[in-house]
Amino acid sequence: MHNKWLTFFVTLLLALPIVAQERLVWDVDMNVLFNNREGGDEQTPDQTFFFTRLTAKGGVEFTTDFAAHRIMGGASWYQPVNDRLDGYKVLPALYYQFTRSNTSLAMGMVPLVRELPTYLWSDSMSYCTPHVRGVVVDWHTTRSQFRAMLDWRQLRSHTRREAFNVLVSGQWNFHRHWGVGGFAQYNHLAKRYDAPEGECVVDDGTVNPLFFYDNNDSRVRVRANAGAIIQLQRDRGDHKWHTPCGFIGTARVAWRKFEASEMLFVGKDLFPLYDRYGSELNLGDPYFRSKTYSRTDVRAHIVQNRHVDLSAVLTLHANDRTTGFWQQLSCRFFIDQNHNRKNTTLNNLCQPAF
Repeated sequence: MHNKWLTFFVTLLLALPIVAQERLVWDVDMNVLFNNREGGDEQTPDQTFFFTRLTAKGGVEFTTDFAAHRIMGGASWYQPVNDRLDGYKVLPALYYQFTRSNTSLAMGMVPLVRELPTYLWSDSMSYCTPHVRGVVVDWHTTRSQFRAMLDWRQLRSHTRREAFNVLVSGQWNFHRHWGVGGFAQYNHLAKRYDAPEGECVVDDGTVNPLFFYDNNDSRVRVRANAGAIIQLQRDRGDHKWHTPCGFIGTARVAWRKFEASEMLFVGKDLFPLYDRYGSELNLGDPYFRSKTYSRTDVRAHIVQNRHVDLSAVLTLHANDRTTGFWQQLSCRFFIDQNHNRKNTTLNNLCQPAF
């Protein structure tokens, strides 16, 4: 036993010289959002979101000759704006991050640094769930990006099902302006403890391969992608797979402080088990239950500087049953120890990798 402790301390002392730097790190990210939704149906009802979300984190970072290590802790405070100040939620942010060359790994309650496609993660979900509860791995080169994520969103109990999803995404530029990429997800819903008769495990898979074009122009940014989307769902009690599929395409243009995007989906109901399990299983926007669905966003950045992005957005939804019209005003503030500003524009959402 003593020899083991001696070996440990000698190894630790030998490792000290390779520690190159140690510093305190922090960041503050605040978002104030007003979103008025009109013209929906029973699945996407008329409603208004008005909230503030404040995320503050701090920790320590130390670097060696080989990698950087960071331990961060903090919290996100989600507060709806109302006269009673109820409905708030405080979520911890606590994670370890390892970074080396072109690879990064984070474990714990990890901030979600880029929005996901709305067929995987609806706008409403992103408002209230700013963290990944598990593991995030990033890898990139000059021509490719890859990310894998495990989100363990719900633990098993006598009243709640165990729920998690594994999501991978990536892209590869085979030409200066052209590339291929996509998303793949496996989503799982287990049974509760002492589950009632008839309750079964549910599987949900999504595959979205795509081609994309990006002109890489700093004045007028144009990006478009198109591909197939395939959904695989089953309730193991039914012994039947549901396999809806369709086409999905997106085009985005950004010029100065103005941005516009168009998303088109044509196919079958992507969430065939939604009536049975709702958003506990399907985290995406219910508009994708339509045979055809179009979403158009027009954004103007009223104030956009080093730390603040105040923008107004008009969004039009149209499917084979109804139309929806959203009016949104949002203000995003971000600062860290290096006085950096987080990219909050649609340019950041043009990448297949999230």
